[in-house]
Amino acid sequence: MRWQRLLAYLWASPCSLVGLLATCWMWPWGASASIRAGVLEVHGTRPLPGWMGALQRLPFAGLTLGHVVLARSRCELDRLRVHERAHVAQYERWGPIFFVAYPLSSLICWAQGRRAYQDNHFEVQARTVEACAAEAQHASRRLDA
Repeated sequence: MRWQRLLAYLWASPCSLVGLLATCWMWPWGASASIRAGVLEVHGTRPLPGWMGALQRLPFAGLTLGHVVLARSRCELDRLRVHERAHVAQYERWGPIFFVAYPLSSLICWAQGRRAYQDNHFEVQARTVEACAAEAQHASRRLDA
């Protein structure tokens, strides 16, 4: 089992390297980082200056690159953790091919007149994982009550 985890990390490592480079870009603006369950989680601690503030208007608050998760804030990171972990699993499955497969899925959706981001196969899958986790947590709370 340990060798399978190692292979998953190696297969996703080119993508994680891109994530590490993106992390370096966040440091000047007070980024904070921690490793949680084998994933480097990085989040902003203050608003981005000037033109970079436009990044906060993107349709997403988090981004996963291999075993690196970037988020706008600690609150967003906590809120998106399950969803972004689903993307980590996708990177472990797809490796560097994910960098082609994800935009290709969006392109296909767009060409079919669907929403490029919301209907992207990988986003739908991550939202499904997120919904299942939320339902399991809700059911657990009902049992504890």
